[in-house]
Order: sequence, then C-alpha cells, then structure tokens
Amino acid sequence: MIEEEDEYRDHIATVNEEGKRVWIFAKKPKGPLYNKRKIVSYFLLLALFSAPHIKFRGEQLLLFNVIERKFVLFGNIFWPQDLYLFALTLIVGVVFVILFTIIYGRIFCGWMCPQTIFMEMVFRRIEYWIDGDFTHQRKLKNGPWTWEKIRKRILKNSIFWIISFLIANTFLAYIVGSDHLWEIQTDPVGKHLGGLIAILVFTTIFYLVFVRLREQVCTTICPYGRLQGVLLDPNSMVVAYDYKRGEKRGKFKKGEDRKAAGLGDCIDCNQCVHVCPTGIDIRNGTQLECINCTACIDACDSMMEGVGLEKGLVRFVSENGIKNRTPFQWTRRVKSYTALLGGLIVVLVILLVTRRSFETTILRQRGSTYQIAGDGNVSNIFEIDLANKTHDNYTVTLELEGRVGKIETAVHTLKLKSQSELKERFVIEVPFEKLEKGKKILYIRVKGNGKEIERVKVKFIGPIL
Repeated sequence: MIEEEDEYRDHIATVNEEGKRVWIFAKKPKGPLYNKRKIVSYFLLLALFSAPHIKFRGEQLLLFNVIERKFVLFGNIFWPQDLYLFALTLIVGVVFVILFTIIYGRIFCGWMCPQTIFMEMVFRRIEYWIDGDFTHQRKLKNGPWTWEKIRKRILKNSIFWIISFLIANTFLAYIVGSDHLWEIQTDPVGKHLGGLIAILVFTTIFYLVFVRLREQVCTTICPYGRLQGVLLDPNSMVVAYDYKRGEKRGKFKKGEDRKAAGLGDCIDCNQCVHVCPTGIDIRNGTQLECINCTACIDACDSMMEGVGLEKGLVRFVSENGIKNRTPFQWTRRVKSYTALLGGLIVVLVILLVTRRSFETTILRQRGSTYQIAGDGNVSNIFEIDLANKTHDNYTVTLELEGRVGKIETAVHTLKLKSQSELKERFVIEVPFEKLEKGKKILYIRVKGNGKEIERVKVKFIGPIL
C-alpha cells in the first residue's frame, strides 16, 4: 500500500517518466451533475460577457480601470480615496475562499472558475463537436496528416482564435470601458495602435492558455491548487472515492456474488479516469490536480446503475465521512472562520452605507510660500481636489469660516459634474494682524448648490515679525 501511494504521489498524470507532457484526452462527460454545471456555466458566461455593456446610473455596471484609477461597481464609482474599501473587500474575499475551501474543498475550481468554464464548457465542447470523443481525438492526434485532419485542425483553431478574440475584448472592456473599446474597434487602426496591440496580445495569451496549457493552468500555475493542501482537513467535503465500500476492486461478472468473492463495489471500469479533465484516478485519494468538477461522480453513478449497484461510490464526502461514516461537522476551525467572515462583512456593509458622498483634499500648492500684497495682506496659494461620488451636478463655492479673510478662485464658477473630480487652485488672503506667530488655522466651507458639503481644516502661513 505504501509503495502504491508513493508511486502515484511521485508524479502527476500529465508528465511521463522522461519529463515530457502527456496530452489529456478526456471522455465527454454526461449526467445530472454535468447538466447542472452547464446551467451554472452558461449563466456565468452570460454575466461575464454582458456586464461591461450594461449601463446603470449612466455608468458601466462593472469597470476596473486601473489606468485612470476609476472603479465602478453596479453604477457606483469608487476613487483612490476609497482604497480602504477595496482592501477590506479583498480581505473578505480571501477569508471567504478559505472558509469555502475548508467546507467544500475545490468545488469553486470545477464549477465557477473562468478557466474551467471556458475550457470544459466552451473549448472542449467545440473539440468534441469537431474531433469527436476522446478515442477519436487520440486517434486523430497520433494519425497521419490527411486532408481531413488538416480541415479539422484549421476549423477548430480558427474557432478557438475567434473565441479568444471575444474573450480578450470582453476583459479589455472591463479595464478601459466598453465605450472606449468601441472607439478602438471602429476608429482607424493608426489612431488606436496601442489598443489594437493590447487586444492582439490578450487574444494570443487566451488562445495559448486554452489550446496549449489547458489543465496545466490548474495543476502547475494556479496557486489555489496549492492552497488546498493546507486548507483541507479530514472534515472537508470533497469529491472522493469510498474505498471502504469499493475495495477490493474487480471486474463485473453477471450473477456473481461480489461479497462472497471478497470484492467491493468498484468494478474497475476506469470510467472515472477517462472523464477526468486533469487525468487523475480519484480512487488514489484527494490530489492537488482534482478540481472537484464532479465528472467522475456522474461516470461512476452511471456504471453503478448499469450493473445494479448502489450509486455514490464516488461522491461529495469528507475523509471522516468515509472512514468513520460521520456527517459533516461544524468544527472549531469552521466556526472561527465563519464568525470572522461574518464580522468582516458587517464592517464592510457599515462602511459602504456610511461612505461619504464627497472627498475633499485642500493642500498648499507644492513649492509655494506666502506672498505679501500691497495692502499688507498675506496670501497663500492652495489646491483643492474634490471628488463627487453622487450622480448630481454641483456649482461649488468656497467660503472662509469666521470672516478672517477672503478667497479668490482662478475661475469665476467652479463646476463639479456627477461622478467626477474637480481640481483647481485658489488664493486665500488674510490680514497680517490676524496671524499668530506667522500662522493661522483656517476652516474652509465647501458648498455645493448653496449647501455645505464639506468643512476642511487648513494651515495658513505668513511672516514672523
């Protein structure tokens, strides 16, 4: 048993003893779980491709414009001033992934990960349509270059390139915005050469990922696969083989009493291996290559039903569920992460609800000092950076509290548009006699459409005499 365990844990299914890649030809899966996966996948694909083109409150539904530091979530713009919200959201996401993995293993990889959805529900289904099932694919790959093989290769790779182009455009729409992307696509090529190059680069990357890398993204590149090794415990629900019921394996013989023959329910048909998109044998136990896609469950259940044995030889179950026949338990570890996640979500919701509609920063102009006017007044030049997070337009005025001086703006009227920023310079003049040891703390009232929206504290400097 130890030798067998060492043998299968010493290597992955996609690499042979010479270190060369073993190409995976997965059998076309079918079954109730696969049908449910298709529904989930098509819903997520629809959401992915449609979200950048849906407008809400005049803004793109989802936008992550790192270049312009503009992020839009469901019509609400988040500026660099809201970075703490993104940091907290990231922490919530990490804790959620940890908790989700502790309870349900890697089911996210098999059911919701974009890599798996595109690979299994788009590219591989096209491959089944053009090349046939796994036996036909293997025969075609190893066979000579006939006109039929050339035709299928050209057709398949052309479709793969077109889909990769659509994916690249979609992801770019999330970054630069769908409107700007449309300009890149419709304007003359020379006008947006950089955008065109970016699209072609992204297209090539996606094409190579789904045509060449494939399952290697999950087995060797994605860090989440490595995380499961430290996150899973004996109580985690994973796709697993019930070795207590299945061993000893033996081929099915009609009319044979398997218990009398000392055999378990596993008929050693290898269907669970044939349908695995990463090429593993689930009967060897939990492995980092397993993405919990549940294809092996459907395959095993189909065979069990065909030979008249009970389904569930491969199923969602914990290690303790197989070994001790115990149901899922809410351990102290699960309870702790659940409480932590709940607390973080409450804090995030409170911060989102109490999020300020305006963010104002007023600083003295960099590199400037005070100036003394002819009437003896002292002046300082300031810069205001005002972010409007609402969907209303404002006419902004600046007033000094306490009438200790006056404010003069560079432009007569300050206009602040909805979901935008206003950056402008202005001058504050204060009589010298009102300064205390060459400085004065002032309060500026920022008014929008006549109502105070912000009150900002600034430090005014002058000569010390």
